[in-house]
Amino acid sequence: MEKSTSSVRGSSPIRVLVTGGAGYIGSHTAKALTQAGFEPVVLDDFSMGHRWAVQWGPVVEGDLADAKLIREVITAYNVRAVIHFAASAYVGESMTTPRKYFRNNVTNALGLLESMVDTGVRRIVFSSSCATYGIPNEVPIPEDHLQNPINPYGESKRMVERFLYWYGKAYGLGWMSLRYFNAAGADPEGELGEEHHPETHLIPVSIQAALGERPFVEVYGTDYPTPDGTAIRDYIHVTDLAAAHVLALRHLLEDGESTALNLGTGRGHSVREVIATVERVSGRAVPVREAARRPGDPPVLVAGAARASQLLGWSPRHSSLDEIVQTAWRWRRTRVEAASTGMPD
Repeated sequence: MEKSTSSVRGSSPIRVLVTGGAGYIGSHTAKALTQAGFEPVVLDDFSMGHRWAVQWGPVVEGDLADAKLIREVITAYNVRAVIHFAASAYVGESMTTPRKYFRNNVTNALGLLESMVDTGVRRIVFSSSCATYGIPNEVPIPEDHLQNPINPYGESKRMVERFLYWYGKAYGLGWMSLRYFNAAGADPEGELGEEHHPETHLIPVSIQAALGERPFVEVYGTDYPTPDGTAIRDYIHVTDLAAAHVLALRHLLEDGESTALNLGTGRGHSVREVIATVERVSGRAVPVREAARRPGDPPVLVAGAARASQLLGWSPRHSSLDEIVQTAWRWRRTRVEAASTGMPD
């Protein structure tokens, strides 16, 4: 008999604590969870997330560092599993203020795991990163590649992965570490999209430049050992990422093995290629200014993602570069057009 996430037909949905659920990937995942029959319980301090992005399930405003609150939320909502997004996520910032990253990403994650163990919650899907690999020795990058981060952000994610491994051994914690490559795009139905302050990701920055919201796109490094001299990244649609989280959660609830998985397409695109795609989709020029490489940026990051397909049956469905840019373009253009109406943020 096929296992179900609900014990009987008509029973209450399984509640899943989604930390950072008002953020970019977290909000898309909350929508995907609801569509899959779960109930997300969003915890966010709204320092980076947006209230308009919380459209599914109850929301608790609070700090992940508040252990008492975490325990109260888990108990009050009878939470059965956690999907953990809440973290600081700017590579460049992590190089200049590493203590912020180790406090937010490591100390707070450890506190979350403590609260889970103390309240009997034994399933967690963790938002990790390809930044744990550092500069790869082989491309595409397999999951068993040496993890040697070259920035504090990647180091913080690797540390939490090690916590998960040992908590699994000691406390029976079931975990999945999902190592994202470059999340991009927007909800195809137009309900959600990428909105960071400040915005540093290439695709939304290029779109803003095309719309005249910023004067140019800064291309960091034109002397990389790549075909056109610019860095190459593996872009994965945020809706595909959200779907992978739901599959990982089901896998754990059915007592599947704990492991780390790459989430990417296995194909890389250069900075210049991305900018050219934005120009083609938008029909507008994207002004560019060339600059020096940023510290902590590897030349090429491309996923070896076959294992996610084998273990979870996951495959990206919306992650062609054209579809990623098209959904991101529609989202941003709609936001710009709606700005005069006072859309809540």
